[in-house]
Amino acid sequence: MREECTDEELMLAYGRGDAHAFEALYTRHRGTLYRFLLRHCRERASADELFQETWSRVIVARERYRPEAKFTTWLLQIAHNLAIDLLRRHRPHAGAEETELVFRQLDAPEAERPDRVLSEFEQRRRLQLALEDLPDEQRTAFVLRMENGLGLEEIAEVTGAGQETVKSRLRYAFAKIRARFAE
Repeated sequence: MREECTDEELMLAYGRGDAHAFEALYTRHRGTLYRFLLRHCRERASADELFQETWSRVIVARERYRPEAKFTTWLLQIAHNLAIDLLRRHRPHAGAEETELVFRQLDAPEAERPDRVLSEFEQRRRLQLALEDLPDEQRTAFVLRMENGLGLEEIAEVTGAGQETVKSRLRYAFAKIRARFAE
């Protein structure tokens, strides 16, 4: 039955005390949330900390939750705000090698042909490096759009920026990534 419920219905059920509803939400969104945080702060320890803090905020807000936006938008907005707070406190210092190691662990391909694995690895690596070169605002907009499937309005809500600003950030991000891949 839980598979049939929307995220919003699950969160409302959790607010009424249904712990299984929280488990379903956590199972559905833990990977998406963690990847978003990892790409946002680029340091595994910080992503782990923010991941836990985001879910803690969800737990604390369970009785106050109102489905005014999609649950994923609300969840990512909490995570984004926590990440911005962390960045304001100190800039991350993770290197590309550490980040790539985490991506490989999260997205390790199954038994595939070695030439395809190498090609996919190279593509992921190039994308990761291109993302690291983007300004924080452009990277966040790009990740929310491409990995989380959010539209302009939802990205604007998560980031607190206007829709035209989001559109501009996405346009610049895509242009920079295309240029990086053209090299």
